[in-house]
Amino acid sequence: AFRPATPFFSPGHGSYFSLDPARLHRPPGRPPRLALGRSSDSRPRRRAARIRRGGGEERGEEGAEAGARRRGPRGPPEEGRAARLRGAEELRLGSTTFALTGDAAHNQAMVHWSGHNSSVILILTKLYDFNLGSVTESSLWRSTDYGTTYEKLNDKVGLKTVLSYLYVSPTNKRKIMLLSDPEIESSILISSDEGATYQKYRLNFYIQSLLFHPKQEEWILAYSLDQKLYSSMDFGRKWQLMHERVTPNRFYWSVTGLDKEPDLVHMEARTADGHTHYLTCRIQECSETKRSGPFSRSIDVSSLVVQDEYIFIQVTAGGRANYYVSYRREPFAQIKLPKYSLPKDMHIISTDENQVFAAVQEWNQNDTYNLYISDTRGVYFTLALENVKSSRGLEGNIIIDLYEVAGIKGIFLANRKIDDQIKTFITYNKGRDWRLLQAPDTDVRGDPIVCQLPFCSLHLHLQLSENPYTSGSISSKETAPGLLVATGNIGSELSYTDVGVFISADGGNSWRQIFEEEYNVWFLDWGGALVAMKHTSVPIRHMWVSFDEGRSWSRYSFTSTPLFVDGSLVDPGIETQIMTVFGHFSLRSEWQLVKVDYKSVFSRRCNKDDYQTWHLHNQGEPCVMGERKIYKKRKPGAQCSLGRDYSKTVVSEPCVCGQGDFDDYGYERHSNNQCVPAFWFSPSSLSKDCSIGQSYLNSTGYRRIVSNNCTDGLREKYMAKMEKCPGKAPRGLHILTTDGKLVTEQGHNATFVILMEEGDLQRTNIQLDFGDGIAVSYANFSPVEDGIRHVYKSAGIFQVTAYAENSLGSDTAVLFLHVVCPVEHVHLSVPFVAIRNKDVNITAVVWPSQAGTLTYFWWFGNSTKPLITLESSISYIFAVEGMNTVTVQVAAGSTLIQDTKEIAVHEYFQSQLLSFSPNLDYHNPDIPEWRQDIGKVIKRALVTGIPDEQILVAVFPGLPTSAELFILPHKNTTERRKSSEADLEQVVEIVFNALNQNLVQFELKPGVEVIVYVTQLTLAPLVDSSTGHSSSAMLMLLSVVFVGLAVFLVYKFKRRPSTGLPPQTQCSESSPRAQKSSCDLLQQMCLSHRPEMGTLCAH
Repeated sequence: AFRPATPFFSPGHGSYFSLDPARLHRPPGRPPRLALGRSSDSRPRRRAARIRRGGGEERGEEGAEAGARRRGPRGPPEEGRAARLRGAEELRLGSTTFALTGDAAHNQAMVHWSGHNSSVILILTKLYDFNLGSVTESSLWRSTDYGTTYEKLNDKVGLKTVLSYLYVSPTNKRKIMLLSDPEIESSILISSDEGATYQKYRLNFYIQSLLFHPKQEEWILAYSLDQKLYSSMDFGRKWQLMHERVTPNRFYWSVTGLDKEPDLVHMEARTADGHTHYLTCRIQECSETKRSGPFSRSIDVSSLVVQDEYIFIQVTAGGRANYYVSYRREPFAQIKLPKYSLPKDMHIISTDENQVFAAVQEWNQNDTYNLYISDTRGVYFTLALENVKSSRGLEGNIIIDLYEVAGIKGIFLANRKIDDQIKTFITYNKGRDWRLLQAPDTDVRGDPIVCQLPFCSLHLHLQLSENPYTSGSISSKETAPGLLVATGNIGSELSYTDVGVFISADGGNSWRQIFEEEYNVWFLDWGGALVAMKHTSVPIRHMWVSFDEGRSWSRYSFTSTPLFVDGSLVDPGIETQIMTVFGHFSLRSEWQLVKVDYKSVFSRRCNKDDYQTWHLHNQGEPCVMGERKIYKKRKPGAQCSLGRDYSKTVVSEPCVCGQGDFDDYGYERHSNNQCVPAFWFSPSSLSKDCSIGQSYLNSTGYRRIVSNNCTDGLREKYMAKMEKCPGKAPRGLHILTTDGKLVTEQGHNATFVILMEEGDLQRTNIQLDFGDGIAVSYANFSPVEDGIRHVYKSAGIFQVTAYAENSLGSDTAVLFLHVVCPVEHVHLSVPFVAIRNKDVNITAVVWPSQAGTLTYFWWFGNSTKPLITLESSISYIFAVEGMNTVTVQVAAGSTLIQDTKEIAVHEYFQSQLLSFSPNLDYHNPDIPEWRQDIGKVIKRALVTGIPDEQILVAVFPGLPTSAELFILPHKNTTERRKSSEADLEQVVEIVFNALNQNLVQFELKPGVEVIVYVTQLTLAPLVDSSTGHSSSAMLMLLSVVFVGLAVFLVYKFKRRPSTGLPPQTQCSESSPRAQKSSCDLLQQMCLSHRPEMGTLCAH
């Protein structure tokens, strides 16, 4: 399914995070928790792809919380070489420490710091019981002085209230919402004064996630644990149900400037037909009649992505995933990837600057993805980079090793797999060209490094920390363009052991090593200062500060007592110059919050002499994305503060277009740097949307990269040329169903899609013959773009034919569609006893009878391979004596039903029809289970000294109640045919004497005695496998047939007989229910397996 890129946020602007304190020193047996934040304007994105992106921390699933994650070498707490450490004296930063008394047992926390000159900080600490899977204790703390002191607010929210989450309105930081733990109660607490006071509101549903409106501070969407979507227009005080069966994380607010109504909601939901659809509705008008479906067909589950100007969905048909995009709410168009990419998975990485960046896992990839970049409409995609490394996050989400550098558009870093080695590449033109990173000339000590491209280069780890309290392995900021800090190594491939920290001050062109071990590095004061804290599991009391882009570092103490550091949070407001360090003094101590004020490290405010200009370039080439850019930044070493009124001045001017500014769909760049059509691509195929007499833009194989601002130069040469539309006959006509299936149900909509590879769409007539006597015609392709619907009123196989014709030719496509009526029941009609080596007719009776073309699978005995027929009857010869099993399965579309019966097979046997005293009919419910039980009762009443296996009683369906008695030869007496036949006659005589003297009876229930009689008809002769019966025997058999028919018809008018099977359901509208004819009655008798009807039924 489509996976959206994880949205980004900055911890400095009202975000709140989960912190698992002292993960490395937690008592044994307590599992760690994933460190992910809950953003104020988000909800969980469990399956979202993650691109690492500068300018903000990565957002993950809300509510999944846990500890600061530490990697890297162990060692002395304050050791490790830093680049030219400056000064040996003890330098101190201004700091205060506050202990969250009473929360020593709490193992999770969420922090909100409003920023924007607000001094309020909120901290929610919780005790999460990993065995119960719920929160058992919580505390809410509030600071109004940037974290110097905190007040515990448990009494203001309710001493018995257990809180689970903290939210803040993204448009009004003063509005706070707290959720109670659903295991205890379902309620919310609302504050409008930055958490000073709260009002409590109870809910009748359990909130799983919230989504705030990007503009309206009072509007909220709530997703419940039972997959229902609710809306509120008063910040959660009242809620209204919008829709049920909504897919998790697949609901979105309207986008300003694109959607007409600000309260419109996009959602993916399962409708009454059981399929998943893309729906839209307004929050107060979301009844079934008010909803709309912008995409007419059903879509794949978890595939809807609404992002900026684009909407993406996925539809799988014929085992292949098809992706569709709507640009600026236009009709959906199918995404065009290179013909043989055959994607297995697709992630939308970004939709910035009217262009889609996507990662696609193709049919032959397992742990890598290919990067593609689109045209403005997001329809045509060209390959940007192959085999980019991917991995799975702790939540099971896919992580693509791609990082977008903040502050400068078009620069990306990617880790690519080449010959089982992972190497880091960089691009300056949004994926058009990539190159390896040049390693530094010297190491951290100033010793020379020998590293020759392409055999040796710099490789970087591109993961942002899943814990927002650490800086991650790479970082850059919008406020500090050109400055990158990353963890990595020098060599032939990326390493996870021998790592150091590297910095680039010129947008990735050149790099320097600043540490030999892993450090967290944060940007302070618009990037003019850097703060570093070492990854370590032992307590520390120092951090390092640099004012010259990492060339030299000064060590500062921030606490007098060494602290086990769990994480740090840099100030949300750039101008406040405050950071908070979270940790513990000892294993069992309370949380310690150290407020660090680094204002004192800046000696003064910057003046004009403290700035210099920096020219962005790509290995000396001054044009990046078609522009020359000049930035103003602080001179390295200037220990001055920029302040809130700082503005990075950017001077830009367009460049002359060169080859690096172009690319196009369907074309491949060869070694001579020329673009030629791929073997599967026909450039003329793109002209089928224009008609004779019109003109179209014919690509030259070069398309200027979206958001590239170059002018003149090669632009005119490579610009698409206006040409007259060529007249073409229809070619490559295809017809298919929207769901890719060749089976549909009678009475339901079947939607057909007609596709044409070449031809004039506007001047080609289309005719579609549905094969049932109905056909439709269209003058052009416009009316059929969304599919042609048709309802079949009868079942069967229909030949659907599409015919396209214009003045230059024609083309035809054919599809065979199976229309079925769902089968409900199958009854296997078999004789109870059969003669060995003689044909036995077996029939499967299906309800409803007019279900269309069915497939029958027959299993006999212990066979593992079935016989397959399209007929409901089959003739079979049993070669083995004893009980033989017959199973039939009937397939109708996706429905499969089954019935099983047993047949006793012998060389010979005798049988007799039985009748019963009338009182049995009043207790006959006429169901198979009752008949089986009564047969067992009759058998026990008959068997008096006769071996049990020689008696078989089969009770017939219908009324009056009747049965057939089978007397079978003794086991293993086939070789003694004459003597065994005599023995059989003796058994028959014993049984019939008992029956004729009314000696066979049984008690059905207290007071209900049932007598068993021999039906007064001529006894059928001994049935065996010898050939030829006398004519008198045949006459006697026919007399039994007609007398039986007469008896049956008499009772038919007394009480309508039942077969014990469901009534015949008529699927066809042309076959209404009616009384059965006399022929139908005869059929019912044949279905009752009466042996006297055998000859007649066979005819």
